[in-house]
Amino acid sequence: MSQAYPLERTRNIGIIAHIDAGKTTVSERILFYTKKIYKIGEVHEGAATMDWMEQEQERGITITAAATTCFWNDNRINLIDTPGHVDFTVEVERSLRVLDGAVVVFDGVAGVEPQSETVWRQADKYLVPRFCFVNKLDRTGADFWRVVDMIRDRLGAVAVPIQLPIGSEDSFRGVIDLVEMQAITYGNDLGDKIEVGEIPADLLAEAITHRDRLVEALADLDDQIAHSFLEGEPVDADRVRTALRAGTLGYRIVPVLCGSALKNKGIQPMLDAVIEYLPSPLDVAAVIGRDPRTGEQATRHTDAGEPFAALAFKIAADPFVGKLAFFRVYSGTLKTGSYVYNSTKGTKERIGRILEMHANHREEMDAVSAGDIAAAVGLKHTFTGDTLCDEAKPIVLEAISFPEPVIELAVEPKTKADQDKMALALQRLAEEDPTFRVSSDQESGQTRISGMGELHLEVIVDRMLREFKVQANVGRPQVSYRETIRKASRGEGRFVRQTGGKGQYGHAVITLEPLERGAGYTFESKIVGGSVPREFWKAIEEGIRDALAGGVLGGYPVIDLKVTLVDGSFHEVDSSEMAFKIAGSMAAKDGVAKADPVILEPVMKVDVTTPESFMGDVIGNLNAKRGHVEGIDEHATSRVIHALVPLAEMFGYATELRSMTQGRATYSMEFSRYKRRTHHGQAEVRPQQAARERRHHRSRRPRQDHPDCRDHQVPGAAGWCRLPRLRHDRQRSRGAAARDHDRHRARRVPDCGASLRARRLPRPRRLHQEHDHRRRPDGRRHPGRVGGGRPDAPDPRAHPPRPPGRGPVAGRLPQQGGHGRRRDAHRPGRDGGPRAPQQVQLPG
Repeated sequence: MSQAYPLERTRNIGIIAHIDAGKTTVSERILFYTKKIYKIGEVHEGAATMDWMEQEQERGITITAAATTCFWNDNRINLIDTPGHVDFTVEVERSLRVLDGAVVVFDGVAGVEPQSETVWRQADKYLVPRFCFVNKLDRTGADFWRVVDMIRDRLGAVAVPIQLPIGSEDSFRGVIDLVEMQAITYGNDLGDKIEVGEIPADLLAEAITHRDRLVEALADLDDQIAHSFLEGEPVDADRVRTALRAGTLGYRIVPVLCGSALKNKGIQPMLDAVIEYLPSPLDVAAVIGRDPRTGEQATRHTDAGEPFAALAFKIAADPFVGKLAFFRVYSGTLKTGSYVYNSTKGTKERIGRILEMHANHREEMDAVSAGDIAAAVGLKHTFTGDTLCDEAKPIVLEAISFPEPVIELAVEPKTKADQDKMALALQRLAEEDPTFRVSSDQESGQTRISGMGELHLEVIVDRMLREFKVQANVGRPQVSYRETIRKASRGEGRFVRQTGGKGQYGHAVITLEPLERGAGYTFESKIVGGSVPREFWKAIEEGIRDALAGGVLGGYPVIDLKVTLVDGSFHEVDSSEMAFKIAGSMAAKDGVAKADPVILEPVMKVDVTTPESFMGDVIGNLNAKRGHVEGIDEHATSRVIHALVPLAEMFGYATELRSMTQGRATYSMEFSRYKRRTHHGQAEVRPQQAARERRHHRSRRPRQDHPDCRDHQVPGAAGWCRLPRLRHDRQRSRGAAARDHDRHRARRVPDCGASLRARRLPRPRRLHQEHDHRRRPDGRRHPGRVGGGRPDAPDPRAHPPRPPGRGPVAGRLPQQGGHGRRRDAHRPGRDGGPRAPQQVQLPG
């Protein structure tokens, strides 16, 4: 293979772009015009060759990078089609690590989109030469020059068009080549009949203007072109191509081409540009690594005669051949059946088979050499980023850096039969995708999966169902809170049990002191005089540890405190390790309750990279999440915001940030420290305890509202309140029922509980304009009547008839109590509220 296509006629390129810019459509046309396939498959029909996964065909997007090999004008092109969705950015990252060049595709209507900026930064990171292809110029609203301006403004690139579109939108029919100064049009919709001729007269002046601008841009790169430009002499096409290639390889210029992949226009000139302007393996600098034995720098040149060195950049599970390891060969030659040394792991592995991949199809190869990209079967200990080399001359190449996962979910099998299968499935999927993490929370017992976004984890769960037949439930994970103390205290625990035989006795006195954040837990004994024998110290410490594993507020572990054993007592016969362990646990709980305990929450260090125009919205959103912005850095055309945000506020932040910034911002997150949780969130931290407290205090709340709300609880400084208590002399005069009621009112009620239930108030008086039983028409009271009321009312509608069976009780008057009030005024009704006023019928 290497002899038929030498290195100078080999290209390793990738297609990178924002989602729905047309990458896979461009790749499909490349395969068709290079005779790799004989029928064009459309993405919207789920028939694209490079989108071979079921999830890709159903959703119409690329999820995993697919590699293939094709040939154009006696040149070999190793092509990788990468995803455009931000959740699968790892595929772009590891592909650009091993590629020599890239074609960046832009939508002719949308222009530079958010993920376009991301993949551009990734290409800058790995110093990958590239050129731009403005696609979809046949769509309504397409504007070639607007896209060129966006490339210059948003990406900061020296974008130089080398083609101009002929027509626009539905009249787009070809391109003008500014290098050769000729028009390329297409005779049919299939795009295989190309007509090369003179530039139309109506576009000639524009073409000459932009040709002069192209030469002017190249004059800064080539002295000969600069001399010809200043002298007004014409510059031939070969010289322009040479200068364009040099400028592209030196990252000083970015050529811009145009076309419409769906309408089969502009693909063949783009393939010519791949050969003309993108580098071969010989144009790439020698790869630099490290000798694992000496730690010194080692270099490998792109030469088949040098020691073998390759980088594994992707792991895939194939249902027919098993585990596939994709690798790029930087130097040397590798044959089937030979052994390689994994210098990253320090293991030796055998190459069972070498495959040339065409999406999900495989072709056997006998050997690969420098500059080739292939896949190997039989590597058991090799994973993404590992170096494969000659054992006699080992080298460790620079590993691939991957972004940290930004979203986390809890997953559990639906049935017990799925439990073992789920563990195996998650292990296989984690081997393939470095941005997919699996962890187990020892406190909550949950299995957590982490990824780059909601779609990423959705695809993972879907693959578990289809490929591994695992049914799973997915939900939001729990936050691991902690508890600590804020002041020193003293705790005492005494455990005494007397039975028919030997009893149990243990007594321990401890002191607790708060420590700095992150100091952990320490135990010390200051027993003097043998009040507690030394053999019981360990049992006391074990009991303290058991008690601190579940705090008094929410049952979370208590951290950052020092416990000192200061006193105690023992019994010569009844004392035992178990008794002192229980006594230590009791003492710890008693001391923590007295030490002003608080709840701590995990705080994450968040770095948000956003365009400057969205910086205010991002900072405002972080502040709303109880975040603290620590600093802002400038990075090219974007800003990097460094902040500390509680983990509980970060669930779903990936989707929220993309919506806020039109998808142009990214962020990374890592654990920073534990911090005291603010008071307003305590009920969220301990919902079960809060529910119990609400149920407990519901029956002991005040029985009657006060008009000015003095009977309601009021939040205090420590999160509690005490309802007002009546004067003692007033209690004494009101009797036992009133005293019991007031004692209940004085109980402590948490302000985090639900609001008090609405209670029925005494029936309000009717307006005087309607009628009044107590006053004469002139406003004076009636003398001699009970309550001063009148026997009848002028408005008969004021006394509607009662329902059957609920007539007034004749001849009964309300009982009178102290202060002129009913004695049962405070007795609750059946629903817990005050009893409704009793209706009575006054004697005629």
